[in-house]
Amino acid sequence: MWFNSFSFWLFLAVVLLVYHRLGHRLQNRFLLLASYFFYGCWDWRFLFLILFTTAFEHLVTGRIAASGDPRARKRWVTASLVVELGILGLFKYFGFFIEEFNRILGVLGLEHWEPAFQLILPAGISFYTFQALSYTIDVYRGRTTPCRHFLDFALFISFFPQLVAGPIERSNHLLPQVENPRPRLSEARFSAGLYLVMTGLFLKVVIADNMAWLANFVFDATPGELNGAEVLLGIYAFAFQIYGDFAGYSAIAIGVSKWMGFDLMENFRRPYFASNPREFWQRWHISLSSWLRDYLYIPLGGNREGEGKTRRNLILTMVLGGLWHGAAWTFVVWGAIHGVWLVLHRIWARRFGDAGERRPKRRIQRVLAVMGTFQLVCLAWVFFRTPSIEQAFRLLAALGTGWQLTDFVLAGASLMAFFLGPWIVFELWQELRKDSQALLKVPWPARAAFYLYVILMLLFFAAPEPVEFIYFQF
Repeated sequence: MWFNSFSFWLFLAVVLLVYHRLGHRLQNRFLLLASYFFYGCWDWRFLFLILFTTAFEHLVTGRIAASGDPRARKRWVTASLVVELGILGLFKYFGFFIEEFNRILGVLGLEHWEPAFQLILPAGISFYTFQALSYTIDVYRGRTTPCRHFLDFALFISFFPQLVAGPIERSNHLLPQVENPRPRLSEARFSAGLYLVMTGLFLKVVIADNMAWLANFVFDATPGELNGAEVLLGIYAFAFQIYGDFAGYSAIAIGVSKWMGFDLMENFRRPYFASNPREFWQRWHISLSSWLRDYLYIPLGGNREGEGKTRRNLILTMVLGGLWHGAAWTFVVWGAIHGVWLVLHRIWARRFGDAGERRPKRRIQRVLAVMGTFQLVCLAWVFFRTPSIEQAFRLLAALGTGWQLTDFVLAGASLMAFFLGPWIVFELWQELRKDSQALLKVPWPARAAFYLYVILMLLFFAAPEPVEFIYFQF
């Protein structure tokens, strides 16, 4: 069930109607059943993977908490990492390894090996695996007390609004909300949830889905058939497609959760207004970037072991973060680009100072820094979107060809201005106020006008065909 489908909103209406008539314990049991039903609608065969992850991590954390032997505790947490990452690797990277293995066999002049089976990637496996691992690691570190009730822990792993595409929640944030009674639906909670749901639907249905056909036209074309202006238009379209797609999903997930008394972490904070790569990753997919920082970058040594190892840790963290997104060399290159960029920014900041972090920039400096950061982020998106590194380089090379204002460029630019212009102005207003909830603090006529605009755009300017959420494949 997609968040922008009628079936999901019918499902949610039934869930909310029943949920608010139950006490805390029964709410948890009912939400667990609803979450399993929600996931089973994608493919019921993979429910066993969530059940296995839940049971195994509950067992492991129980053994870790009960053991006073540091070596035994370390063995258990190591077993958790090996098993969970092994399952993730099997389903997500098996085909990639077979492809690369056959490439080597081809170079050696040997016959390709065809496995007797193919694996389907379960929806959301990267998200709930990382959420489960963070819980186990936090129990091992003594930062989280193991959940006493198995069914509560099962709900923490499988809570349906954020199950398939995050945010990736931490146990010390979401688990207490599962274990303890939650606030009832109030006017403030309903308003905050409505705002997030409406903006999330707008980002997905109006922005992402309408940008999808522009991006697909460019990225699916033969590079030689496009001029530089057309390629750049497609790159910009994909930048806003993936932003609207993922930020929209996160906003809907957070908003729906508020209607049930849960507060999920903010996952996007106007990332295209970042003035440097470090700030970009503090604003983009915050739950993953903070996860990589806390469970990969810092354990690798972070910035504690000298500048050389710090740079190594940054690049390695981003490369593995790129690989988390998918089994392809393009994701590795995309991660490496961001890793090298972070290193270069760190060198620049250490040598010349980072005005953006140490003192307020003059307005023109800030504007130029934001524009430059956005261009570099967009260029990196080329590797994220293309199926091969060769095609990515061909598209980038096409940027240097003729820049004729073709009919496609003029029509595409007009559509982008129509769909994106008002939203960019809205986010600029939020950015100047430094408040993602600024709309909730203005008089109700202004909010009503905003919601009326969103509803009209959803009704009359939705894309002809809905597009699957991009991050469902991760």
